[in-house]
Amino acid sequence: MALVMHAANNKNAWKGLIAAEYSGVEVELARNFELGVSNRTPEFIKMNPMGKMPVLETPDGIVTESNTIARYVTCLKPDNPLYGSSLIENAKIEQWVDFAATELDPSIAGWVYPRVGFRPFIQGVEELSISNLKRIMEALNSHLASNTYLVGNSVTLADVVMTCNLHPGFNRVMTKSFTSQYPHVERYYWTLVNQPNFRKVMGEAKQAESILPLPSAQKPAQVAQTKEPEPEVKKVPAKDVSADKQEAPRPKLKNQLDLLPPSRMILDEWKRLVL
Repeated sequence: MALVMHAANNKNAWKGLIAAEYSGVEVELARNFELGVSNRTPEFIKMNPMGKMPVLETPDGIVTESNTIARYVTCLKPDNPLYGSSLIENAKIEQWVDFAATELDPSIAGWVYPRVGFRPFIQGVEELSISNLKRIMEALNSHLASNTYLVGNSVTLADVVMTCNLHPGFNRVMTKSFTSQYPHVERYYWTLVNQPNFRKVMGEAKQAESILPLPSAQKPAQVAQTKEPEPEVKKVPAKDVSADKQEAPRPKLKNQLDLLPPSRMILDEWKRLVL
């Protein structure tokens, strides 16, 4: 059974396909795959209950998650240089794969996804994503100042994953004015996307001339700042409390003994008996 990938034509599918080109592994693409339709069928959900792509069918079972698929394809070739030539190189490759997945990808997604309609647009979230992305690009630029590739002297799996994750940024929102601040990242990206194995899978890479505008449904509503007239409050004249006191004087307090019932004892007779 040949390897069959169920995926749309995007960066997540490219990782495994580029790794396959470097590794000499044949991977077939499932025919007529349509994102949003094919990945919701019962057959696809059985392969991946999350309904996400890519999914790779192998003779030994199903493999999901784009980076895992790329690793699997790479490991099909013994002593594959994509995985480095030593334990430390292998560790550094995994380090940069994780960096691309956990640092770079979420920051670019936070900028790109609302602008392609995948997420609601929130101004503060986009600003935070761009701020994080600048820090990530600075770290990457610093490393690439003295390195042609991320690890070693040739293309590795780290470069495959990093370049694929950079692509939506360069293609959608990271204009020349943004990327020119990171010249080593620029050199690195254009070097990789023009490698034959990358170009065969990705096609010609182009940089965004302007930041992708927000869809009309995502544009923040402009609230008219009109002030409604305040309701008129009628003034009620203050009540003369002193006048009320004069009209209603305090009742005179009664002696508590007056509350007792009348006595049946005749005081004069009592005096005669006692005295």
